[in-house]
Amino acid sequence: MRCPASEKLEIIRLVDQSHLGVRPTLKKLGIPKTTFYRWYDRYLAFGEAGLEDRNSNPGRAWNRIPDDVRADIIDLAPRASICQDRARLSVACGKGRRCRQ
Repeated sequence: MRCPASEKLEIIRLVDQSHLGVRPTLKKLGIPKTTFYRWYDRYLAFGEAGLEDRNSNPGRAWNRIPDDVRADIIDLAPRASICQDRARLSVACGKGRRCRQ
């Protein structure tokens, strides 16, 4: 369950002002201490803006070929060799066996 930034800030202030320790307070609130400390570190580093939800979607896949590079590769690929490979495959598999292409 995601908490809005205002609720995260309220929890941080509640834990800071609590007369109990951090762990007992978080236990009563039902929040894992790793989650709290992640929020707290982001709050210290970036202020209230650091508590806003961030997009978990990466900008792009690590192994995706950029479109301009992909177009260059396609332009450079020798189309004749592809046809020759298919012809060789059909001759090699032509003895009554079925080959996957």
